[in-house]
Amino acid sequence: MLRSFRTTWLLGGLLLAAGLAPAAHAQSAPAEAAYFKPKFIKSQLLKATRWQLAHPRHKLTDWTNGAFYAGVFAAYQTTKSKLILDSLLAMGERTHWQPDRRYDHADDIAICQTYLNLYRLKKDRRMIEPTLAVVEKFRTEPGPEARHNGIAWWWCDALFMGPPVLVKVGVIEKQPKYLALNDTLYQQTYKRLFNHQQHLFSRDASYLWNAQGEGKKESNGQPIFWSRGNGWVMGGLVQILQELPADHPTRPFYLGLFKEMSARLVQLQQPDGLWRSSLLDPAAYPGGEASGSGFDCYALAWGINQGVLDKATYLAPVQKAWVALTKCVSDEGRVGWVQPIGADPRRDFSAESWEVYGTGAYLLAGSEVIKLN
Repeated sequence: MLRSFRTTWLLGGLLLAAGLAPAAHAQSAPAEAAYFKPKFIKSQLLKATRWQLAHPRHKLTDWTNGAFYAGVFAAYQTTKSKLILDSLLAMGERTHWQPDRRYDHADDIAICQTYLNLYRLKKDRRMIEPTLAVVEKFRTEPGPEARHNGIAWWWCDALFMGPPVLVKVGVIEKQPKYLALNDTLYQQTYKRLFNHQQHLFSRDASYLWNAQGEGKKESNGQPIFWSRGNGWVMGGLVQILQELPADHPTRPFYLGLFKEMSARLVQLQQPDGLWRSSLLDPAAYPGGEASGSGFDCYALAWGINQGVLDKATYLAPVQKAWVALTKCVSDEGRVGWVQPIGADPRRDFSAESWEVYGTGAYLLAGSEVIKLN
C-alpha cells in the first residue's frame, strides 16, 4: 500500500514537471479565450452532467449527491436543457423528495437544497414537505450530533450542507425562525473552527492548535487547512448570500467572511490556476485538486458578478482557475483530478480520479464563469 501510494505521488510529480498534469498545460491567449465563450461553457456543462448522470456512485440522498445536484441545478439554469431538468425531477421522484436518514446531520439534508430549488420552479408542495418536516424537527429536537460534539455543525464541510437548506426554507416559507437558527449554528462553527490569523477554517476541532503551537502539522511545519473543506465553506456562503435579503441584519457577517476568505484564497492559488489539497503546504502536493478549486472558482466568480469582489483583483485568478479546471475534464466529460472522499488533504488521486462532488463543483463554477461575459 505504501509503495503504491509513493509511486502515485512520485508519478504525479513527474507528470507535473513534464507538463502532463492538468494544471501544467501552457496555452496561448487566443486558445484560452475559447474557454470563455458561452457556447463552449454550455457544451462543457452539458457534457459533464451527462457523463456523471451516466456514472452514479452513491445513493441519491448521500451528501456527495447533495453537492452534485446543486451543480446540476445550476447547469440547468445556465443551459435550460430539458434533459437536465427531467433528470432533476426524476431524481426527486425516485427519492420521494426525502432527505437521508439522520435529521440532525447536515450531510443528510444537503440534497434538500435541490428539492427547494425545484419547488421554486414547479410550486408543487410535495417536493418540500419532507424537507419542512425534517428542518422543523431539527429546530425543536436537539439530536445526537450536538450532544456528542457540543455543536451541531462540528466540521467545516457542514457549512455547505446545512445552512443553504435552513436559509432557503426560511425565505420560501417566510419564517425568520429558520434564518435565526442558521445564524446561531453557523456562529457556533465559526467560533470553534475559524482561524483569524490564516483567514481559513480548520476541518474540525482535531486540527486546532493549542496555545503552545502544538497540533497536527504538514511536512513544512504549517497547520493543516484542507482545500476542499474551505471550498465547501465558500460555496455555502454563496448560497446563503444569494438568499438573504439585502437588509437582513446578519448579512454583513456572511459578506464580510466571504470577502475575507476570498482575499486569502487568491494568495494561496498556485501558478497553474488550481489550489492544492493542503493550502499551506502546496509543494508537498504536486497535483492540483479539482473539487476544492471548483468551489473556489465558483465563489470568486460569483463575487465578481455580484460586484462584491473587485474585478481588477479577482478576474485573473478566476480565469486561470476556469482554464485549469476545464483541462481536468476528459473528452467524454469526466471531471478528473478529484481527491477521494476523506476529511483531510490527500495525494492519492490523478486525472482518472473522479467523484460526483467534483463534477458538482465544476458545474457551479461554469454557471458563474459564463456570466463574466
